[in-house]
Amino acid sequence: AAAAAAAAASSVPQLQRPPATLSAEEDLGPPPLNPHDLHLTMDESKLFFLLKHVVQDSELETTVRVAGGWVRDKLLGYDTKKDVDIAIDNMTGLEFAHAINAWCTRNRRRTFQIGVIHKNPDKSKHLETATVKIGSFAVDLVNLRTETYTDDSRIPKVQIGTAVEDAFRRDLTINALFYNVNTNRIEDLTGFGLRDLHERLVRTPLRADTTLLDDPLRALRAVRFASRLGFRVAEDLVEATRGEQVHAALREKVSRERVAQEARAMLEGPRAPLAVALLHALGLDDHVLPLPPAASIVHAPDEALRGGATG
Repeated sequence: AAAAAAAAASSVPQLQRPPATLSAEEDLGPPPLNPHDLHLTMDESKLFFLLKHVVQDSELETTVRVAGGWVRDKLLGYDTKKDVDIAIDNMTGLEFAHAINAWCTRNRRRTFQIGVIHKNPDKSKHLETATVKIGSFAVDLVNLRTETYTDDSRIPKVQIGTAVEDAFRRDLTINALFYNVNTNRIEDLTGFGLRDLHERLVRTPLRADTTLLDDPLRALRAVRFASRLGFRVAEDLVEATRGEQVHAALREKVSRERVAQEARAMLEGPRAPLAVALLHALGLDDHVLPLPPAASIVHAPDEALRGGATG
């Protein structure tokens, strides 16, 4: 599977690295990044030991990968959450959850309760997801996938995909890294994720305009991650975000509820003032808090702003 992923990765056109602008914060220096010396906690080691033995002892031809935020934050040296997203390459997440319980039964261990989150594209759940509480971890199990978009919707057509396809369909390179449980190695299938973490850069795996027009909500997600992590925004992403096509797509494709969720996450993050500044610099503030034309705004009377004695 690893050889196939590497071969597929080599067939994907490499992107030219654009210069980075729009500094999110003063230079904080390179993060503590060593992809081949990933320090796992005891609980994480136990979890991955279990998953690896389920594959080996059951003679499954399955590659188990941790995806998303856990990998990014682990490489940055941050405390990782207890939510772990697992991507499976040759069966559904639910089938692998049952394989875990079958292994536990054979080895006279207690089994785990399996939950199912049904497909719900409006909530960004594009495939059925199995959920299992293993020790202190809430584990989500789902297939690797590829996505195809239409012009009038940010909800994609989803199909089972390869690890490379799954990496390139993600919003940002720093969110497209995998931790391969089978090999205990980090996989950077876009070719830019590790470099962008090191250089503190927010960049899309594919062309920025394509990525944003497919799902314009990614413009707000880029701001959220840039402000949360203190990263810079790549020049092509800045230009694409400021483009009228992306602004029109954001108005037409994305619900106010989803915009509000992203805005709330920014404002509850560690650098809320920076998030607001980035929204303004990219012309996105009107999407988060649209105001009427200045001429139609009724201004508060001066006396209401002065305070003073009551009674």
